[in-house]
Amino acid sequence: MSKLKPLVFLPPFILCVAAVVLNFADAKTFDTVLTNAYQWVIASFGWMVSLLAFAMLVLCGVIFASRFGSTVIGGPDAKPLLTKWQMFAVVLTTNLGIGVLFWGPIEPLSYLSGPPASANAEPFSPEAAMFAISTVYLHWTSTPYAIATIVGLMFGFAYYNMKKPFSLGAPLSPLLGNYSEGPLGQIIDAICLYTLVAALAASLGGASMLLGGGVHHMFGIEGQPSDLMLGAIMAAIMGIAILSAISGVTKGIRIVASINTAMLIAFLALILTLGPTLYILNFSVEGFGHFLNHYFEKVLFTGAAHQDPWPQKWTQMHFSAWFAWAPIMGVFLGRISRGYTVRSFIVFNAILPAVFTGIWMAVFCSTIVHMELHEGAKLASLPTENVLYAFLNRLPFTEILVPILLLTSFLSVVTTVDSNTNAMSSISSTGISPENPESSIAVKIVWGLVMGMISWVMVTFAKLDGIRMLSNLGGLPGLFLCLAISICAIRVMMDPERFNLVGADSSTPPEKLNEDS
Repeated sequence: MSKLKPLVFLPPFILCVAAVVLNFADAKTFDTVLTNAYQWVIASFGWMVSLLAFAMLVLCGVIFASRFGSTVIGGPDAKPLLTKWQMFAVVLTTNLGIGVLFWGPIEPLSYLSGPPASANAEPFSPEAAMFAISTVYLHWTSTPYAIATIVGLMFGFAYYNMKKPFSLGAPLSPLLGNYSEGPLGQIIDAICLYTLVAALAASLGGASMLLGGGVHHMFGIEGQPSDLMLGAIMAAIMGIAILSAISGVTKGIRIVASINTAMLIAFLALILTLGPTLYILNFSVEGFGHFLNHYFEKVLFTGAAHQDPWPQKWTQMHFSAWFAWAPIMGVFLGRISRGYTVRSFIVFNAILPAVFTGIWMAVFCSTIVHMELHEGAKLASLPTENVLYAFLNRLPFTEILVPILLLTSFLSVVTTVDSNTNAMSSISSTGISPENPESSIAVKIVWGLVMGMISWVMVTFAKLDGIRMLSNLGGLPGLFLCLAISICAIRVMMDPERFNLVGADSSTPPEKLNEDS
């Protein structure tokens, strides 16, 4: 704990505790203030959320095709920390959390049963079905993944190739020079830590509720999971995640991630096989064509012409969450990127995970559409927390699917918490370098306990509304940080040799580079 950065660690820690205290003091007022604040942010900057998400996807493509794409992160002699399979598994599972497991059936069902007025589609119509599948393609393919990819790429390049400190100020060094290494960098770290703690707490709380509901479903227990059960589930998740984090970034997490990825693939294959397979394949392909044909209008849709609030509640909120997660997630992704080219990094972070989640959501969406339109399932009439298990009940071998789902969900959230605990601990510690990449065990334990306690308190007393709002509000500082990092990425892409201090032809001394910046 002696190597802790007080300016980075204490502000987010105090703010998160204060949020819990304020929620206890007056939950209704707390929720009202947060809701109003979030609505103001989306109303004022929603257009920027949509535009920047699209611009970062374009930037990924331009960087991929540029000469910067052939640059090796860490230099030409750098050895990869992870094999290609491990890289794919770790990137996929750390980004996913329980997102695709929880939202797989719920999100397309929401679009099918309540398409926006501007879509000119009746609920439960073929038009609503096509809107649903093209929208899940938008929310779960390359556009959101590009956000974390640009941040991770610039962090990895700044940390390994520009020899910058382990801080979120590092990716800004092409613009700020040495200023990125002082108090400004630590302030950026503190803000991003706060938003990630809230986001992770929301993910952990949602996972505990999903797992608790699954236990009740398996054993036929009526009612909602008790506070004690939720706490026990969170304790199990945090315990394994902390142990994995303590083992180091290339040890425990790669094992858990590999097992988790294999189970995700197996679970997806079961749904595809046990569901209406031919309908899934046909509808997924048709929906992908609709998505490509309407991509630009969907990704940039703000609802202004129709006075439609739908994009603020869904697309812009979805992208805002990615902007909140991207900074700290980018730190972890950049850290494990050593030994890969920039072009390979984009493949593993913006393309392969997007292909997997796109297939996943297409399979679930197609199955939901078939159940609702052709089987009369009426899943939309159920409470949200019951949809997933009711969905599985309509498939054969439910007694096999539910345990697999629970174990996969458990491993998914463990992997996410593990990777982010590593990143958060390193960001808030001094002395982190490629030669000494791990923070102290004590710091990892403290962050793990903080996240677990905040999650349990908020889920127990305020459910997930308050903490999700805190998480979404984190998209505002994340938005401007991602904009600045994107500008830095453009600058590096235009002249990568100038900034690359470990390249074969690099001759620019660090002090000269900082002066020029």
